[in-house]
Amino acid sequence: MTKTSDTLGPVVSSAHLAEGSFPEVSEFEFGLIIANNAFSRWTERAMAAAGHPELSALDVLVLHTVRHRGRPKKLADICLVLNVEDTHNVNYAVKKLKKSGLVSDGRLGKEKTVEATDQGNAVCDRYREIRENLLLSAMNELGFEPEQLSRLSALMRLMSGQYDQAARAATAF
Repeated sequence: MTKTSDTLGPVVSSAHLAEGSFPEVSEFEFGLIIANNAFSRWTERAMAAAGHPELSALDVLVLHTVRHRGRPKKLADICLVLNVEDTHNVNYAVKKLKKSGLVSDGRLGKEKTVEATDQGNAVCDRYREIRENLLLSAMNELGFEPEQLSRLSALMRLMSGQYDQAARAATAF
């Protein structure tokens, strides 16, 4: 007997997790998994095309966060914005970026800060050009509506809050 699309169920990576009360969450999670991996691969390859193949996806995200609005950032603020719990990973990324000449240390009162160097700004600008030419132009051709992407982004932020709350509950479990 051949299965039809009606009997296959949602597209998930772990069918045993989709057997619960809300299988669509498993479908969402599978989408997150493949989107996260695709996004990480994209950021690394785009940054390699911009001249820095040594940078990981987290390194690239940290650089763009540090560059954001041209103001120095504290390590804790970078972690908060990126929702990264392990400050050691972000600190390691900052060290790599400093070694590459893309960021520099500073001070805001007693607090250590980091900011993008001129070279870091130039690399971010080159990354933006590559992103515009390779990614955004293709998305434009697909006919994505800006409002759709904004709604999807809001939903993802709301879902991340649910996962954060569940993680806190699991820690206390």
